[in-house]
Amino acid sequence: MTTSPDATDLKALTIAVLGGTGPQGRGLARRFAQAGLTVVLGSRTQEKGAAAADELAAATGAAITGTDNLSAATAGDVVLVVVPWDGHGELLTSLAPALAGKVVVDCVNPLGFDKQGSYALKVEEGSATEQAAALLPDSTVVGAFHNVSAALLEDPAVERVETDVLVLGDEREATDLVQALADTVPGMRGVYAGRRRNAHQVEALTANLISINRRYKAHAGVRVTDV
Repeated sequence: MTTSPDATDLKALTIAVLGGTGPQGRGLARRFAQAGLTVVLGSRTQEKGAAAADELAAATGAAITGTDNLSAATAGDVVLVVVPWDGHGELLTSLAPALAGKVVVDCVNPLGFDKQGSYALKVEEGSATEQAAALLPDSTVVGAFHNVSAALLEDPAVERVETDVLVLGDEREATDLVQALADTVPGMRGVYAGRRRNAHQVEALTANLISINRRYKAHAGVRVTDV
């Protein structure tokens, strides 16, 4: 891995998306595959992962394969975790051996929902990203892609996803790599946003964006000025 990876370097890697059959995971997989990257979808079962991958491959003409989460984690060089919060810890604990030595990108937002809307949940470790780092001591954990609209990612009519991706991590090589991954999607830009200890407020911001979207019937994202 180089200190400043670009799209050429990324094309030599396999990008695995755990939870790749949900809207966010499926949308990210679509965009990375359209950018010419090698993508494998993970799901709870091999059949579900393969079916979702076949559907995306037919829709995009890109090379996407699908399997179960364990096989996807094993195949991936960079592994995105895009699963529901309530299954986050259990899944990562079970996959820790397969994820050892890899860059793991945690995209999970610990949110609750009630009659007043969405809100951030308290996490014992501080954030989903920090929980992932605690459960995966042999992996390099980065937080990213928390605030990107699944609706925009999945919409084939949307050619450019105009948003910045806030990237959080303690290892420069890994955050550079994930910024470069974000940069492969037209309109998207990866921006370093601090160490893992700062992930809570980025994950929690998704609750604010959901409120914005409901009020204004939009697909709001984040843009950072003057960088």
